Amino acid sequence: MKPGTRSALARLIAAQICVHAGMTGFRMAAPLMALREGHSAAAVGVLLALFALSQVFLALPAGRFAQRYGLLKPFVLASLVATAGGLSAVMWPHFLVLCATALCSGAAVCLAMIALQRHVGHLATDATELRQVFSWVAIGPSISNFLGPFLAGLLIDSSGFRAAYLLLALLPSLAWWWVRRIPEHPASDADEQSGNGSSWNLLRDKSFRHLMLMNWVLSSCWDVHTFLVPVLGHERGLSATAIGSILGAFALAATAIRLLMPWLAARLHEATVIGTAMVGTALLFAVYPLVQVAWAMGLLSILLGVALGSVQPMVMSTLHQITPRHRLGEALGLRSMAINGSSVLMPLLFGSAGVLIGVTGVFWSVGLVVGAGSRLAWRMRAWSLQPHKH
Repeated sequence: MKPGTRSALARLIAAQICVHAGMTGFRMAAPLMALREGHSAAAVGVLLALFALSQVFLALPAGRFAQRYGLLKPFVLASLVATAGGLSAVMWPHFLVLCATALCSGAAVCLAMIALQRHVGHLATDATELRQVFSWVAIGPSISNFLGPFLAGLLIDSSGFRAAYLLLALLPSLAWWWVRRIPEHPASDADEQSGNGSSWNLLRDKSFRHLMLMNWVLSSCWDVHTFLVPVLGHERGLSATAIGSILGAFALAATAIRLLMPWLAARLHEATVIGTAMVGTALLFAVYPLVQVAWAMGLLSILLGVALGSVQPMVMSTLHQITPRHRLGEALGLRSMAINGSSVLMPLLFGSAGVLIGVTGVFWSVGLVVGAGSRLAWRMRAWSLQPHKH
């Protein structure tokens, strides 16, 4: 990787952390304030859903915008939207304003992330570099998932909610500073014309369709684990500390494997990583509801974090290799829409399914789907994985 590429990648990751940490901080602080003011759990659930809901509806327009305007304009717009939403919460810290802040934070992350992912794909010169650069980029959300809530919690305890909101509002405004000197990849004539057709036409390609299906299934596994482990822990009589530690072990494992992925990416094919992750997840989901003690659940959580944490760089690398360059923005938008739609709808589905078939049934059903879907991953070796230049 060239020195200039390394510098640009470091700046992009820093900008990503600034925008994403603002959202993750608000995602922790806003519900906490709502609960302290006496709002119901249902109202807090709606507030949390709004962070993902805006990304569902804006993903495709954000993809087209990034395809047309490149990197800087989307980041400037994302910074303005996130900062405006955050400052609104500073001035009027009421529930309805917090809902608007959630929408703004989600929209800003959607716009910035799609522009960043499109740009990063242009930095790589071959398939190996694609896997490596997306492995480095995947570390950013892991850092911001810790940094945002940690800083917000410190300021809430020391100076109150408004001080925390002010910091979280100013963080995204730093993003444009990091990306301001990164050379753009200007839109080509094909980019300008890509908006004339429907983005859904991309799903006519069998490889793209299969990749989106695998990505959606694996993304749903994150939601299954996050949603059902507290339920399973409650059934086992575990303490809140134990349940939190199990979920924390999952997050730490997912972060740790992403730190290793730049090295592994140079040695492993996308099909190997994704296929192994899907088989491993299926096996872990089969065993998970059978264990009774916290340490065993923690061990399974670590293994699951390793499996699921390794997938995103490989999915992004494959996506950039099978999609024409002038359709990358739209492809990234479709992926974002599917993932965030899953985050909104899947907890509702899992809750209803849990009533009918129990927590064990949900784990086994999802595990069966993941295991069956692993066949698609092993077939990826037959795909023509060559980065599109046109």
